[in-house]
Amino acid sequence: MSELQHEVSELERKSATAARLFDIRRIIGGLFVVYGIIVTIAGITASDADLKKAEDININLWTGLGMLALGLFFLGWLWLRPTVTPVEEPADD
Repeated sequence: MSELQHEVSELERKSATAARLFDIRRIIGGLFVVYGIIVTIAGITASDADLKKAEDININLWTGLGMLALGLFFLGWLWLRPTVTPVEEPADD
């Protein structure tokens, strides 16, 4: 294998790694999980005055749990269907 072919294959490998790292499902899922944890904690520690404002429905708790579920869905989707980058075989001349 020539030096040029080796460099090209190395760049393709790095590109595939970057594509998996910056998959939008990872970013969305991670953000929803982090924000879901924060909002769920706010819902667990809600005062009686906060609950009275929302007609005795713990909005923060339910929203936080929903965000956690959505974030875990995205991360599970990423785990079950990982990004596969197409690899082109070199043409034999």
